Order: sequence, then C-alpha cells, then structure tokens
Amino acid sequence: MNAPPLLIIVLAAGKGTRMKSALPKVLHKIAGRSMLGHVLALAHSANAQQLVTVVGTDMPAVEAEAKKLAPASRTFIQHQQQGTADAVLAAREAIKAHKGDVIVLYADTPLIRAETLMKLRAKLNEGAGVAVLGFLAANPSGYGRLLTEEKKGLGSAFNFVKHLTSDFASYGRPTLRSSSARSSDTLLAIREEKDASAAERRVDLCNSGVMAFRIANLADLLGHITNNNAKGEFYLTDVIELARKAGHSAAVVECEEDEVLGVNARDQLAEAEAIWQRRRRTDLMQEGVTMIAPDTVWLSYDTVIGRDVVIEPNVFFGPGVKVDEGAEIKANCHFEGAVIGKGARIGPFARLRPGAALSENVHVGNFVEVKNVTMAAGSKANHLAYLGDGSVGAEANIGAGTIFCNYDGFNKSRTEIGAGTFVGSNSSLVAPVKIGDGAYIGSGSVITKDVAAGSLALERSPQEERPGWAEKFRTLMGRRKGKS
Repeated sequence: MNAPPLLIIVLAAGKGTRMKSALPKVLHKIAGRSMLGHVLALAHSANAQQLVTVVGTDMPAVEAEAKKLAPASRTFIQHQQQGTADAVLAAREAIKAHKGDVIVLYADTPLIRAETLMKLRAKLNEGAGVAVLGFLAANPSGYGRLLTEEKKGLGSAFNFVKHLTSDFASYGRPTLRSSSARSSDTLLAIREEKDASAAERRVDLCNSGVMAFRIANLADLLGHITNNNAKGEFYLTDVIELARKAGHSAAVVECEEDEVLGVNARDQLAEAEAIWQRRRRTDLMQEGVTMIAPDTVWLSYDTVIGRDVVIEPNVFFGPGVKVDEGAEIKANCHFEGAVIGKGARIGPFARLRPGAALSENVHVGNFVEVKNVTMAAGSKANHLAYLGDGSVGAEANIGAGTIFCNYDGFNKSRTEIGAGTFVGSNSSLVAPVKIGDGAYIGSGSVITKDVAAGSLALERSPQEERPGWAEKFRTLMGRRKGKS
C-alpha cells in the first residue's frame, strides 16, 4: 500500500517571552542548529511532499530560516495567536488544497526521532483518522491529559473509573492511565489541565501536541473548534472529540518523555542540548568511536566521526567537522568547519578553524591553530604555531612558533609550503610567499620572498658579542640602586 501524500505543518509562531531574548525562540540553537532547523530536518526525513511553517507577525528572521533550510516550503502568518487550532488554521489554504495525510509539529520541540514519526503515521495506515503522540510524564502537571479506553478482557469491556465526570458518556468509558496500569491506545479525548477534573488530572499519559491526520475534510473539522474553555483559546486538542463524533477513530502512540521536551526557557534549552548530546555520543560509540570521557565531548548536528577514532576529554566539535577513521583527538581541542584525515593525530589544545583540511597521518600538536589551510599527508606542526590561509606539502615539518603572516590589515594572502620542506622554529612567513619542495628555513627567519626548491633561506641580523659587558652592567646598575 502506497502512503498518501504528506503535508507537515510546523508551528513556529510562539513569541518565547520566557527566553528573555531578542532572538526568536525557535532560532535558538541545539548542537549548532536552530530548533526550527531540527524540526524541518525531521520533516524532511519523513519525506513530506509539502512543508508549511506557521510564523507570528513581525518574524522575518523565522521566515528567512525556514526558506533557507527548506526552500520549497511555504510560510503562513498566525495574526492573532489564539491557540494551537488557530495556528494550524493559519495554513487553511494549504490544508484545503492537500489530498492526503497531515502532521502537525512544533518548532520548539526539537528532539523527536524520525522513527517515532514513522510510528505515528503507521497508526493512520492501521485505520485511525487521528493519531496523537503521547508520553508518560514523571510530573504531568501543566500538560493536557490523554483519556483512553480500558483494555478488554479483564472484567467488563469498559470499566468506570471512580470520580470521573460523565462527559464521555457518548464516547465510551475513559480510564486513568499510569505506567503500572496500561490501557489501550484508543483515544477518547484530550483534556487541557485547566479544564480537567481532579480525577482527570491524575492521569499521567500526557499530550505532546504532535498529531497526525487522515481526514478528508480536515480544515472544515478544525473550523468547528470553539474557544469555550478556561483560557478562551482554540485548542487543537478539541479535534479528538469532534473527529470521533464524525466517525473517525483516534489513537495514541507513546514515546519517551525526553523526545517531546518543549523548550520555552533557557534552562529547558540546556536540558534539550544535554539530551541531544547524550543520544549522539551513544550512537557514535555504538558505531565504533572511543570516547574516554563521553560527557565532556560536545558534538554538532552534522559532526561525522569514523570508526576507531579515539577522542580524549574536553573536545568541542562545531558545525562542519568530519573525522576519518583511526584518527586520534587528544584532550582540550576545538574544531569548526574542518576535515581530519585518516590516522591523523590532533592536540592536545589544538584549534582547527573553517577550511582546515588535514590529510592522512597529519600531526597538529599543542597550541597550534589552523585556518583555511590544506595539510598534505604526513605533514606536521607540533607546537605553538599559527597556520592561516595556505597549504603545507606532504611530509613538511613546521617548527614551533611558526606564523603564517596572512593579513596586512586589508587583505589576506596565501602561504604555500612545498613537500618535504623544513621550517625552523620561530619563523614568520609573510604572505604571499611560496617555499619550494625540500627547502629549509632557518630558525628565527622572517621570510618575505619566495624560496626555491632545495634552498636554505636565512634572514636574521649578525650575532654581536661584547666580552665583559654583563659584569660591567651589573656593577653599574647596583650602584644606581644603592643611590636610590
């Protein structure tokens, strides 16, 4: 059976006042990618034929992010912000024109796994008109509660639960749900906490807000939602009872609580970051990466690390880093926009900036910074060097304290080091400059002209020695100090 076309609606209109930030909430980053970016990537993984982002008024940065990450997507504006159903209906035009499934996601809920979304849609294939993503909450306070039917087979088909109101008489009997007493995945209704009875609030199966629909007239059905509730808002959750009255079934798909963590404040952003990092570290270690102290390694959304790489403590991977198999990353390194080749050895205390491209068996040692430089196989810069804008040939050795002087205050120029070249310690190479294959640069030299292959280049003042000067100087200074 071929799945119907899929429309995913991403709700991104929240103002995020609790973030206390000039940056829109959904543009705050987890693992180097905006929360909106994580959710758009999830939508892409679900093979959505259409993608819509709903933004608030005066949110050009959010619109721009959506267009940058999903150029074929459309954006709609929620003008009044009167609840989740109002937000979804901001995309009414797209919903009415679409023939197929619809999934609603939230741009501030960035941790949902692709396989969870597949399970949600699978419920539609099993016959549900609506499928809701739920979770068992350690502390359900503040969440909407999912009210489900009891399982058949023990006692009567639908057991009454004490103290529940009779609101559900036309839908079957709801039950309290807990981790120890599991009911069926047939969903009767969702109660927002402010509208729930005392008994309903004891239910610990909670609503994530994420829903999937296979209802032909979904826009019309959503249009029947009212704001007759404690907050005076149009709740998307009310669609469950409306769908059941219209003859559609509703189901629940459970996921882990941390998958549906909503981020509304900075502490929750940090919590989401920690969850994401923990997951990704585990994935990499299961794929053959060794981490000596996993909790001290920080990864980005696009970090790629090959098999048999060993990573020591306190290493940070910014966006755009790829590490080939067998490399060794020593402690306290920082990488961004860099490629590290097979068998390379980096650190400790090394920094690789964007454009650093290190080939096989390259050594970059302690307190070495590399920016926009290609280092060929077997080349080395083991101590206290800055290599910026250039290239280093195979098997070349860059001595301690060497600097590529790449910037003249206006322009940046390149330094090119040939294969097998030896650059002595404390050398300054003033770009643009080329050092030929196999050349030697004497320690302490300031090289401003090209050096031919196989040559020795020296640039230093003649050494001057004055016999007896030191003792005379000490005597003179001692007398002056005594007079003072």
